[in-house]
Amino acid sequence: MNITEKCSIYAEGLDHPECIAWHPDGSVWAGGEAGQIYRIDPESRTPEVVASTGGFVLGIAFSPDCQWLMICDLAGSCLWRLDCNTYELSKFSKGAGDHEFSIPNYACFDQQGNVYVSESGAFREVIGKVLKYDSQGNGSVWCPGPLNFANGMALDTSEEYLYVVCSFLPGIERIRINEDGTAGEREVFATLPETVPDGVAFDHEGNLWVSCYAPNKLYRIDPDRRARLVVDDWEGHTLANPTNIAFGGKSFDQLFTANLGRWHVTKIDLGIRGLKLPCHL
Repeated sequence: MNITEKCSIYAEGLDHPECIAWHPDGSVWAGGEAGQIYRIDPESRTPEVVASTGGFVLGIAFSPDCQWLMICDLAGSCLWRLDCNTYELSKFSKGAGDHEFSIPNYACFDQQGNVYVSESGAFREVIGKVLKYDSQGNGSVWCPGPLNFANGMALDTSEEYLYVVCSFLPGIERIRINEDGTAGEREVFATLPETVPDGVAFDHEGNLWVSCYAPNKLYRIDPDRRARLVVDDWEGHTLANPTNIAFGGKSFDQLFTANLGRWHVTKIDLGIRGLKLPCHL
């Protein structure tokens, strides 16, 4: 199964985007390697720089009420908060407790307004972890790991597990969320040999979609943990080091990918509805 023909370039003119997020107003948001925060209008599909951290933007995520955007900044080793109405930036956090960020990589909100943030740690060192902040901004190291370069994350529909990409595993681990909100047992959910997975997103049927920074591939992992290759762009023109992914579109059945290796955002007409995030409910 290879649906590369369903992939197309959605918007061009971005600076090596690492991240992607879909807003309920139909706009697509992304980041750039020089700190740019882009808003892509659904009609013109023209990227507009609405703010800049001056760093290297990794993951982004909308708060459940869509009033602000969490931004992971590699160069600043910090998290930013962007007001979605005024585009005012403010520093959110440099870490939590005794831990200072090295590579804050991705943010994932739950329905209560808590946000999980993956800390990759360092390349080729298994020291990754997950931090958690409550709706008031109080943070702690939620799962000390160690995780093998913690990257993209996604919550399942019941918010029973947090799924974490471990890029150099390579594969996905999942961490049980206990009833009191603490981290429970960890387990390897799936492995993807000879890949560098980066982004994840669930569809409405419980399948986990995984984008790979290398090679240029997209996988679908079903609830029984069977991985199927869905897109293989060996030319690297439409999918070019795809990193984060996000469902969106009028019927919420399109998948958007950031492409760190080029200057565009890709749209994939899956025809499969995604699992809505708290900001979409």
